[in-house]
Amino acid sequence: MTTLLVHSEHTPLAVHFPALAQMTTEQFYEFCMANSELRIERTAAGEVIIMPPTFSDTGNRNFNLAVQLGVWAEQEGTGIGFDSSSGFTLPNGATRSPDASWIRLDRWNALSDQQKASFAPICPDFVIGLRSASDSLSDLQLKMQEYIDNGARLGFLIDRTPRTVHVYRPNTMHQIVQSPDSVSAEPELPGFVLQMAKIW
Repeated sequence: MTTLLVHSEHTPLAVHFPALAQMTTEQFYEFCMANSELRIERTAAGEVIIMPPTFSDTGNRNFNLAVQLGVWAEQEGTGIGFDSSSGFTLPNGATRSPDASWIRLDRWNALSDQQKASFAPICPDFVIGLRSASDSLSDLQLKMQEYIDNGARLGFLIDRTPRTVHVYRPNTMHQIVQSPDSVSAEPELPGFVLQMAKIW
């Protein structure tokens, strides 16, 4: 059975299709292509999650995240950045779209052109999540931990209302930074410092 979780305000709505088996990766890709105007993810258990469009103010802050990461990636040169519309297939089978992410070039170049042109089977080395008004903090924390468990080396989860940044790394408890002016991604991303003024 295929289950769709449709986010409406704060509560996901499960839509069941009992006649359908769980979507294969190919079927999920076709579903996303046929509904390209939607923001769609898939959990490791095969649940398909349809999310509402990002609120305008959150979209602006997502843009500022991507700009900062993109400028650094262009200058630093050892990896490439991705925006919030990019989907990745994690080792556990989930398909996720972080708000901004970065992958080392050697890992990205190891993928085939066909893999790069789909939801690439790779977990980014660095991910950023930005909580919007409709997001559950606990859900985002679980998602961030999922990235770390699947190979991410660093993750920032930004919660604007209390002005906190949750910093995730493998094999350690995540740290919470209160009202920072900037957050360093050292040593994983040498020289990258996320300036928070346009994110708050």
